[in-house]
This record gives sequence, structure tokens and C-alpha cells, in this order.
Amino acid sequence: MTISRHIALRAYYYGTWPYRRWAFKQAAARGQIPISILFYHRVADYSPNDWTISNERFKRQVRWLQRNFDLISLEEAQRRLRERASARPAVCLTFDDGYADNCTHALPLLADAGIPCTYFVSSRFVQDQRPFPHDVIRNQPLAPNTIDQLRGLVRAGIEIGAHTRTHLNLASVTDPSQLRDEIVAPRSELEAWLDCTVRYFAFPYGQLQDISQLAMRVARDAGYQGVCSAYGGYNMPTADPFHLRRIHGDPLMIRIKNWLTIDPRQPAIVRRLEQKFTWLDPTSRVDGTPS
Repeated sequence: MTISRHIALRAYYYGTWPYRRWAFKQAAARGQIPISILFYHRVADYSPNDWTISNERFKRQVRWLQRNFDLISLEEAQRRLRERASARPAVCLTFDDGYADNCTHALPLLADAGIPCTYFVSSRFVQDQRPFPHDVIRNQPLAPNTIDQLRGLVRAGIEIGAHTRTHLNLASVTDPSQLRDEIVAPRSELEAWLDCTVRYFAFPYGQLQDISQLAMRVARDAGYQGVCSAYGGYNMPTADPFHLRRIHGDPLMIRIKNWLTIDPRQPAIVRRLEQKFTWLDPTSRVDGTPS
């Protein structure tokens, strides 16, 4: 971000702060405060890339979150959404992919503080101990988590979720058997390795165009408690709690503050985007028509 854009965002954030406070109070009185879910990938101080945040910046964000929000699990978020009982600002923390570096500082920080976290991993990379293709392309082959590391996370209270077997973009898959192999099979593998229940699934890439009605239906039919996207947006108490929208854990604190105190522009922006995608309608059939 350029200096001018950074200054403009700070001005927008503080300029709209009185409205945000008023809107929060109104929503709290109705039990309708949106719940935000952050997703991170890698927390480390070396080989930085677009999906890495430094340990110090992550620590600063966590401390700010602790002061200003209820830090809750995905299960608790779904309960509040389902019961339309969201009277306090709340945030969930999640991770995608499964990088070994996260076990050095970030995850122990959360575990020691008793902060709930759901950690989504792609099982094939854990099993084969090979780097993700998107890291290899950048000539930065980074180590994935090991099974022993994941077992340690389970013991520390971190919830493990599935993130496909091979980090495949599922929107391009039309074969139900291949979708089951990417969505259902990794859950069985993780449960066998870790002796735990895997309740949640996160779509790789997670943008609106990266998810299909068929993939959503496979995940529902498989018995997942919920699925996560990654294109931004808030989780409103009036929405289907099966689909959990997530916001990128941006390294810049001002962006995090802007998103999590409910940027008044974002709900309308996200709604306009979502109107183009039929898979968001839980009553739609696989072909996109009403059931």
C-alpha cells in the first residue's frame, strides 16, 4: 500500500468512527452484530510473501483483538448466528494450508492464551511432506506441517479442519467422485492420523468464483458442520450459518481495524458480488434452480 492510500484509509477509518460506534450500539440492542472470521496462512519472519505476516505483527493484532472482541470458536459463532443472539462484537481466527512455521510462535501464542482457532490443512502435503505448488513456483519451497505437529496442536486445543487433499480449485471439478476425494477423503485421513473429529471444511482460494453449488452440496451431504469461504464479508445473524465468510488477516493493522469494526461500505459491496452466484442459495439444486 502506498503512503497516500494508507493515509486515506486512516482518514476514512477515523472519519467514520462515530457512525461505526452508533451502528454497533443499534445492532447490539437487536442482537444483530455481524461476526467476523479472519484467516491467515503463514506467520514467520523469513521468506515473506503475499500470504505471510511477521510474528510481531501477528502478536500485535492478537493483542488488539483480545482487548476489543470476544474471540470465539466457529461452533460458538454458528450458535450465535443460528440463535440470532449476537450482542457483542466477536471474531474467530482460522488458518489455511498448513505451514510448519506456524507452530513456532503463532499457534503456541493462541494456545497459551486460550484463544480458539481452527487450522485447515491440505492432507496430501502433510502426508507426502512436499511444499505447496504455489510456493515452488515462487522458488520458495516452504515446509508443511507434519502429522506429529498436528497431533500437538490437537493436544493444545487447536481444532483441525480439512482444506482438500491437493489444494485444488474445486469450482473446475464436475465429477462428484473427484469432489468427494477432495472434500470427504481428507477428513477421514485427518481423523485417522489425529484421533479427533474434523467438523469444518475450507475451500482453497475461497473466492466466489472458486466455489460451486455441487462442491457445496458434497460438503453438506458429507456431514460437515460448516464450510468457509475467503472472499470477505461479514456473518450476519440472518444468514445461513453453514457458510462462514472470512476476511484476510492483512498484515496492516489499519486494514484489520477497518474491516473488523464493520466498514459501512463492505456489506453492500459484498451483496452485489454475491448476487451473481447461485451456489450461495442453500435451497438451490446443483443446477442452480430452486429446489
